[in-house]
Amino acid sequence: MATSVLCCLRCCRDGGTGHIPLKEMPAVQLDTQHMGTDVVIVKNGRRICGTGGCLASAPLHQNKSYFEFKVQSTGIWGIGVATQKVNLNQIPLGRDVHSLVMRNDGALYHNNEEKNRLPANSLPQEGDVVILPPTLRIQNPSLSTEVRLLIENRVLESP
Repeated sequence: MATSVLCCLRCCRDGGTGHIPLKEMPAVQLDTQHMGTDVVIVKNGRRICGTGGCLASAPLHQNKSYFEFKVQSTGIWGIGVATQKVNLNQIPLGRDVHSLVMRNDGALYHNNEEKNRLPANSLPQEGDVVILPPTLRIQNPSLSTEVRLLIENRVLESP
């Protein structure tokens, strides 16, 4: 707080315009430089097809990031967080220490262990938009297994 006040005062005192330039938010999309060999990215980097995984083009920052996805169609899928060391061809993801993935059955996997599970009556369905808010705790080097999701304005927490 004090830093931003001093910054504003410095701009005005030094005869500046009083405007502080803001950094542009990076466009976040699926990164074609970090995807499995049998993955196809369509819709301007916003949809994944094929078999394998893909990382996003921007990192998550602790307690300052969220991500969301829409379940486009039923089938086998997974969504989560991973480091760049993850093998994006080895599916399902969540088999190693480099990824924490919620699978289509609501199970949350990390290091090939089921760490948690959503209630069976609360699984994301076709057409749902799922939001993983900043309360998703991501710890490095170990990934946390606490999950709090927003699905179509319903808050779901893992048991």
